[in-house]
Formats: sequence, C-alpha cells, structure tokens
Amino acid sequence: MTEQKEKNAPVEEGSSGVISRRSLLVGLGGTAVLCGLGAVRYVGSDPLVRPPGGQNEDQLVSACIHCEKCYEVCPRNVIAPAHIENGILNMRTPVMTYSQDWCDWCKEENGGDPLCVKVCPTKALELPQGATAENTLLGLADLDTDLCLAYRLIGCRFCYDACEYDAIELDENNRPYVIDDKCNGCGACESVCVSMQNGSITAGANRRAIIVEPIQ
Repeated sequence: MTEQKEKNAPVEEGSSGVISRRSLLVGLGGTAVLCGLGAVRYVGSDPLVRPPGGQNEDQLVSACIHCEKCYEVCPRNVIAPAHIENGILNMRTPVMTYSQDWCDWCKEENGGDPLCVKVCPTKALELPQGATAENTLLGLADLDTDLCLAYRLIGCRFCYDACEYDAIELDENNRPYVIDDKCNGCGACESVCVSMQNGSITAGANRRAIIVEPIQ
C-alpha cells in the first residue's frame, strides 16, 4: 500500500530536477504569449524621441510611473504614450509626436520652462543644470529626398520656413537639407510637412518627408 501511494504522489517542484506538469504548462503558456507578440521587444527598450528632461533613457524608464501628467499638461499636445511595439519597458512612457504641432519648451505658455518637467512627480523628466531648448537634443530631423516635394521640383519649403534654429537650409535649387549640428529635434519641420497630404503622396510612402528620429 505504501509503495502504491508513493508511485501516485505528485512530484514536487525542484525535487531531483523534475518539473511539475503545472509548471510546464505555465512555462509553455508564457512562451506562447511571447511568440505571439512577434516582433515586440520584451527585453530592453528602443530609442525614442523623449520630452525635455527625458534624455537619460535609463532614468526615465525606471522612474516613470505612467501617471500621464506630462501628457495632460502639454499645451501643444505633442506628448503621447509609447505603444507596445516600442518595447514592453517603454509602454506608456512619454514620447514626442509632431504630427500636429511642435515643442518650443513652453516658451509661449511658460517662458521656456517646460511644464512637463515641472509636473513630473518622480523626476523621470529632469533637466540638467543649464539645459535650454538650444543646447538640448530631443532628436534629429531626417529628410527623405525621395519623398520631399521640393526634390520633385514642386517648390515646397514649409520646413525651411518653420525652423527657428536655422537647422534647415536651401541648396542652389531651393531644396531643403538639414544641418545636424543646429537641429534640436523640436519637430517644427515635421509638423508642417505636407508630403502626405492628398495629391502629394508618393507611391509607397508611409511617413512624411521629414521626421524627427531618435538619437541612436
């Protein structure tokens, strides 16, 4: 009788290196979920264009509590939550979106003192001493000449006119190009680009001709 009970007794986790059926199923289930995420990164985080004070990626990801205060206080609505495709660690952390407007560090609304930094309760957004819009790099404007209307000799120069930092100049054919050393990633150029509007879309285009890319 004793021998029969011992044969039927479940094997405890950790004994003799044998994994219980329950643990095996849980492990397989977790693997299936991760596989289902496909290209989603579950370790580490992709570089993103962050609000002022969010340039220390490790500090931002570790300190952000997803309170959404920075989204809510932004007067230009250019701060949004990151999505799962940006990496699980990044999900719901703040990123810059320049589809409708750009970041002037709340110059008009708060004298150049970014409101997102002021309301952050955990200092996930924290500016170094002496940081300004001019000396802080949020990202870099990237111009795709295949998508740019000016490079199809249509004569567009909206990005050039919008840039307040002289980071975009015109060549001899009045086509814009970016001066990396002067760009601070404010997004003014991206917000006014009309390359994706009706009648201007290049076949296969899935982005504007000029966008602000994260610093790699």
